[in-house]
Amino acid sequence: MSKYTKSDIIRLVEEEDVEFIRLQFTDIFGTLKNVAITKSQLEKALNNKCMFDGSSIEGFVRIEESDMYLYPDLDSFVIFPWRPQQGKVARLICDVYKADGTPFEGDPRYVLRRAIKEAADMGYTFNVGPECEFFLFHTDEVGRPTTISHEKAGYFDLGPSDLGENVRRDMVLTLEEMGFEIEASHHECAPAQHEIDFKYDEALKAADNIMTFKLTVKTIAKRHGLHATFMPKPKYGMAGSGMHINMSLFKDGKNAFYDPDKEDGLSEIAYQFIAGIMEHMNGIAAITNPLVNSYKRLVPGYEAPIYVAWSAKNRSPLIRIPASRGAGTRTELRCPDSAANPYLALAVCLSAGLDGIRRKLTPPASVDCNIFELTEEEKIAKKITSLPGNLGMAIEGLEKDAYIRETLGEHIFGKYTEAKKKEWDLFNEYVSDWEIDRYLAKY
Repeated sequence: MSKYTKSDIIRLVEEEDVEFIRLQFTDIFGTLKNVAITKSQLEKALNNKCMFDGSSIEGFVRIEESDMYLYPDLDSFVIFPWRPQQGKVARLICDVYKADGTPFEGDPRYVLRRAIKEAADMGYTFNVGPECEFFLFHTDEVGRPTTISHEKAGYFDLGPSDLGENVRRDMVLTLEEMGFEIEASHHECAPAQHEIDFKYDEALKAADNIMTFKLTVKTIAKRHGLHATFMPKPKYGMAGSGMHINMSLFKDGKNAFYDPDKEDGLSEIAYQFIAGIMEHMNGIAAITNPLVNSYKRLVPGYEAPIYVAWSAKNRSPLIRIPASRGAGTRTELRCPDSAANPYLALAVCLSAGLDGIRRKLTPPASVDCNIFELTEEEKIAKKITSLPGNLGMAIEGLEKDAYIRETLGEHIFGKYTEAKKKEWDLFNEYVSDWEIDRYLAKY
């Protein structure tokens, strides 16, 4: 049931002295876009009459089919606390539609909506709780981001070692003012690395929340003269930033992953969902880990997973089952990073899990030891495979997975793989400082 009606939005804009409304949407690469309107144009926007040029957005459409319309999601209305309190600025997250009134197949939000409907047709709702990590770095004299930080704090450290404590506090307060329920915030294991966790929600709202979270974190960091980055691995020799995704399915108001009659408390549905994720992981990786840089995080020694396995007892596998049971029973996928488009990432994860349920797949046995200490022979015996080692391998995995391709739809699949192949080719052509330092004098 919707929280707001059109008249509610118009009334709130008047009562709160809102002058500008940002109509936001997300491109296929997870970049937030917006068209700003004044309140005089609000009724037009609420009637889905605001048009924009889709050919100007990377991965959308060609110039001869460029007219797109923004359909605001009324329940996404929120006022930005960091903007002036006279003549305030609010936002509405929008779905993208074509001129003929049909949803645009290149809209990532539409892809997630399709996956959610697929779950609903099977009787399920999909809940998601993300764990978003980021770094806070200094900017240079003209405000450009650097990778410099003076702090040396580590996991769960506090001030004065944690120099970002006050910045993180302001982020939390701002997010709460915008309706987030913040469950925890803390310093992460690497210097200048932080995490803020907010409460799980239904998948579409969770994806919207991730986009809003990233915008808010970057905005508050800038107010403190810092740059917040969600780049997966900004510095060599330290841990990268992930976005673990905690997932659960509910049916008839009950957690479908929980079975109190089983010794481990996990239902057959949970096992099948896990098996579906594992089955499609090579096809999913290019979406959950979309950058060349993503795979520099997924290496041994930095707490990030590189092996396709699951466990309820240790953190080295790809999928972990946290200890909570009952309504809190969930699977935690540990490879994704915050550079991922959350709408596409949640869509492919949900769709893969549902495929496991439909086909009644069974996962390999739980791996309850440290995988990094196993020999190659032991990993083969336990049917443990590896995640793609780089973006090129991940793109190949996506191209081979017809099911995930169908989940994305031909438009996004084509545009996304084309762009990622170019990104991979450019990286391979580039001569890095590491190569110059290592080879120039020697050869």
